[in-house]
Amino acid sequence: MAEKLTAVKGMNDILPPDSARWEWLEDKVRALMGRYAYRNIRTPILEHTQLFVRGIGEVTDIVEKEMYSFDDRADKDGKHDQLTMRPENTASVVRAVVEHNLLYEGGKRLFYMGPMFRRERPQRGRYRQFHQIGAEALGFAGPDVDAELILLAAALWKELGLNDWRLEINSLGQPEERAQHRAELIAHLEKHGDLLDEEARRRLHSNPLRILDTKNPAMKEVVESAPRLLDFLGPESLAHFEGLKAILDANDVPWTLNHRLVRGLDYYNLTVFEFVTDRLGAQGTICAGGRYDYLIEQMGGRPAPAVGWALGVERVLELIKEQGTSVELPVPDAYAIVPDAAAWPVASRALQALRAAGVSVQMHAGNADGMGSMKSQFKKADASGARFALIFGAAELAQGCVAVKPLRGEKVEAVQSQTLEPLESVALWAHGLRAGA
Repeated sequence: MAEKLTAVKGMNDILPPDSARWEWLEDKVRALMGRYAYRNIRTPILEHTQLFVRGIGEVTDIVEKEMYSFDDRADKDGKHDQLTMRPENTASVVRAVVEHNLLYEGGKRLFYMGPMFRRERPQRGRYRQFHQIGAEALGFAGPDVDAELILLAAALWKELGLNDWRLEINSLGQPEERAQHRAELIAHLEKHGDLLDEEARRRLHSNPLRILDTKNPAMKEVVESAPRLLDFLGPESLAHFEGLKAILDANDVPWTLNHRLVRGLDYYNLTVFEFVTDRLGAQGTICAGGRYDYLIEQMGGRPAPAVGWALGVERVLELIKEQGTSVELPVPDAYAIVPDAAAWPVASRALQALRAAGVSVQMHAGNADGMGSMKSQFKKADASGARFALIFGAAELAQGCVAVKPLRGEKVEAVQSQTLEPLESVALWAHGLRAGA
C-alpha cells in the first residue's frame, strides 16, 4: 500500500458541511459590501518579496520570521525573481492600485477575500494558511471614511448574529509626532532596561512602538507607565480622532480607548482599531485595521490617503460556533428515488428540468449491483434533509406521472396525470414549489 499523504502542517482542508458555513459567511459579506458600494478586487497569491519588505516593514515579525519566500526558477538570463506567498493583502491591493492607476478618476472602495500565508506555530485561530476578508478605502482623507469602515464591520457582526465583541481604538498620529514620542519612549524603556525581555531589547531601537503591544506580564508596569502617544498629537491629528469618535457615538457603536494599541505593521498612521473577543483565548482579535496615508507613495504612486481593515475568517467562524449562532446549511429541495435502473433515462430528463426550474435535487446513485431497496433509498432521502421525495417507480411511470412524497410534514398533492409525461409533470410541480418557496 502506498504511503498515505497528508496536508502541510497548519494548512487545512475545508470539507462539507463546514464549507457551507464559509459560503454562508462569504455570501453575507458580498451582499453587505454591495450595500456600502465596495467593489471586489482579486490579487495574485505570489508577489515580489520586496513588495512586503517595503510595505509591511523590514523589522516586523512577518518579514523577519514568518514569510514563505523563495527564489523562482532562473529565466533565460540566469536571473532569479525572489517571490513571497502573500502574508497579508493590503500591500498587494496598493500595488494593484498604483500599477493600474485606479485612483486616476478619484477614490476607490474595494474588498477582497482569500488565503494568506505565514509560517507560524499552528494553534486555535492561527494557521499557516489562513483566510482574510478585507475592505480598503483609498483616496479619502477624512475621519468619516475611517468611521464608515468601522460601521461596516459592526454591521457585519450584526448580520452574522455576533454580539460578544468590543471595539478598541487609538491614534498613532503623524510621522513627526511619532518621532517625538519615539525618542521619549526609548528613553523611558532604557531607564527600565533591566525589566525588558529579550524581544523588547531587540526591538528597542528598531521598532519600540511594538514593545507596547507585549503580552509579557512581567513588563506590564513598564509599558503602562510609558509615555502615551496621544499626548504628542498636534491639533490636526486630535481633530481627526475626535471626528471619528463623534461619528461612532452618533451611531451607538461602543468603543474603548487603548493607548497600547499600535498594530504590527509599519505603514499605519492616525486611526488604528481592533475588534476583540474574549471567547477565543489568546487569538481574540477578529478584525483589525487603520489608516495608512503614506503607503501608496511608498509603493511608487502619487501621494494619496487610505484606510482599511481585515478580518480572520477562521476566527470569525470559530466565534460564530462558540456563540452558538445558527447557520442554515443547504439541503436539496427534493431527493429522487429510482427503484429500477431502467428508469434512469426518464428520471434524469425530469431532474434536469427540475434543476433548470431552480429546484435543487439529489438523485439516488446506484451501485454496480443495483439501485438498493426502496427502504434504503427512503432512508437516504430522509438523511439528505430534502423536503420531498420524488418516486420514479414502475407504477408511477406506467401512469405517466411521478409521485411526490413530503418528508418534512408538509402537505403536497402528488402529481397525477394520465396525459402528462413525467418530464412535464415534474416541471409543473417545480414551478409550484418555487412559487410557494
